[in-house]
Amino acid sequence: MPAQMNELGFYTLAGAPESPRDLIREVQTAEEMGLGSAFISERLNLKEAATISGAVGAVSSSIGIATAVTNQDKRHPKVTAAYATTMHFLTGGRFSLGLGRGTPRGSRSLGLKPITTAQMEDFAHLMRRLFRGELVDHSGPAGSWPPMSLDPTFDEEIPLLLTAFGPKSLALGGRAYDAVVLHTFFTDETTARCVQTVKQAAEEAGRNPEDVRVWSCFATIGDHLPEPIRLKKTVGRMGTYLQAYGDLMVETNRWDPEVLARFRADEFVANFRASIDDKATTEELEHVAELIPDEWLAPAATGTPEECVAAINGQFDLGCDGVILHGASPDDLAPIVAAYRAQRDDARFAHLAANPGARGQP
Repeated sequence: MPAQMNELGFYTLAGAPESPRDLIREVQTAEEMGLGSAFISERLNLKEAATISGAVGAVSSSIGIATAVTNQDKRHPKVTAAYATTMHFLTGGRFSLGLGRGTPRGSRSLGLKPITTAQMEDFAHLMRRLFRGELVDHSGPAGSWPPMSLDPTFDEEIPLLLTAFGPKSLALGGRAYDAVVLHTFFTDETTARCVQTVKQAAEEAGRNPEDVRVWSCFATIGDHLPEPIRLKKTVGRMGTYLQAYGDLMVETNRWDPEVLARFRADEFVANFRASIDDKATTEELEHVAELIPDEWLAPAATGTPEECVAAINGQFDLGCDGVILHGASPDDLAPIVAAYRAQRDDARFAHLAANPGARGQP
């Protein structure tokens, strides 16, 4: 089996899988290829995070595993902490608990209020205390609960990962979390700015900035894939982001808001009631492509395997510590990963652990 490349990751069950059992072959293939981390996104249909995490842990032996992400308000904090410690012991320390703010619409659909930055920071400290086996009588921004503990013999260091978008979340990641995952389709300027925000916040909090790992979530769609698939993974995915939180995408990347306004005003977009990347036909995606500027889709690894590798290396040059090859299965990534390995500087990444939220040797 080739050496593991802990700077590269992928999302298992990307998109809308027909069955969660697809992950078995995906994860095994990823390990055979040498990918370092498997990330798990949560959708409350076939992708409930705890179940998927356990399955990935059971069918793997070396790959790092992280939720990217679940939300802190979906489970009681003791249940979330028990989930993380169970995964930690199951995988021999390969697991990171990844959390995120989520969207206001998603919170409202569960009868919950949107998660605040103060709540995410408070929750991180609560998790660390439970991982250490403390008896916690907690009252703070995250909530108030009767005294709780997991096991007084625990003294575990389980990395916490945060998906972050805006400057407040990025700074929180730097001062209170162990890793940060950025968003897809960030421009080079945005990516460099986000990395700097995370690292500076870590330093201001008295931490070593190198101990906070920043992951680029980088759309990777080689031209060996059929055109309808590439359209779905680029135009379709961007269209869905603009549907869900277009204002934030535009603000973060400093794009022209008038383009977003025209996108939303389009008759097809305005009346389409599903996620564009999930339900739109190829013909409909071709129409959506006319609404999205090429430069908005440019921050991605596209073209030949060699061109994709050059783009991936560019993310490291911007300061990222790892790159999630987003929107593609290990099979989709095979020629790109092979080309990447052929030119990889092994020494550059020797310090990265198999755990996607941890630094240091595995």
